[in-house]
Amino acid sequence: MTTPEPKDALTVLYDGGCPLCRREIAHARGLAQRQGDETLFFVDISAASACPMPDDERTALLARFHVERADGSRLSGAAAFVAMWRRLPGWRWVARIADLPGGLALMELSYRGFLRVRPLMQAVARRLEGQAPDLSPVMVRELRSDHAGETGAVFIYRGVIAVAGRRGDAELLGFAARHAATEAEHLRLIDAWLAPRQRSRLLGPWKLAGWLTGALPALAGRRAVYATIAAVERFVDAHYQQQIERLQREAGPPELLALLQRCQADERHHRDEAAQAAALASSPAPWWLRIWCALVGAGSAIAVTLARRI
Repeated sequence: MTTPEPKDALTVLYDGGCPLCRREIAHARGLAQRQGDETLFFVDISAASACPMPDDERTALLARFHVERADGSRLSGAAAFVAMWRRLPGWRWVARIADLPGGLALMELSYRGFLRVRPLMQAVARRLEGQAPDLSPVMVRELRSDHAGETGAVFIYRGVIAVAGRRGDAELLGFAARHAATEAEHLRLIDAWLAPRQRSRLLGPWKLAGWLTGALPALAGRRAVYATIAAVERFVDAHYQQQIERLQREAGPPELLALLQRCQADERHHRDEAAQAAALASSPAPWWLRIWCALVGAGSAIAVTLARRI
């Protein structure tokens, strides 16, 4: 009779501030205890006081699921789930899928898809639990400005699409459609963090202003649209950066920090793509376009100030 080899310790690093994670870990911990596995540990990394580490490391760990092996190395994403599932009764058959050709890659692809909707699912789960997001009044005002801004962004691209569609400009239509889909997703995710009463009461004007900000330059051609988008996104990038720094100082909800960082990354991509397209023209930007872009940047700043208050 052979004695089974002892298992190496495996530490699950989870986000205790996430209602989805709490339920999953409670289930996994119960299974581990039921089978008497004393080598599977669970550590809540969301609280700085309970689990001290550099902020950038904590942010990276909270962005994806991680486990830490006995030698100190870490697995993330689908590979981390598979490592945990191999230890749990009733889940080992799922882990075996990863051993099939392409199995782990398919799991990782599915996990990345889940990450894109996780903030929305977390917000819904909190509401079902009767918990309001732990946000300061200042952060509520900031999110209200984000919600208004993303609403305006959606309508900017609707304005571009309306004009480009009439002109049959396939290139501009494709550009606007891609960006509009991203902005609509941002709006859905931010919307989940705010109760209806917390949203700006000026959404009607923001929609009109956004539509005109897209349609008017579209009448002047592609270059004007690209320059306009680049001007808007330069402001949005700085706006999100200010909010991210505030959240880091105040130790706000990690999942909200991850959401803002994701939105900022998308907006930077939009800015760079639009700026590059605008720069393809051989001649310098005309004076009226420079003035228009300056007005767009100033208007964005005014809109944020108003949205924070109304």
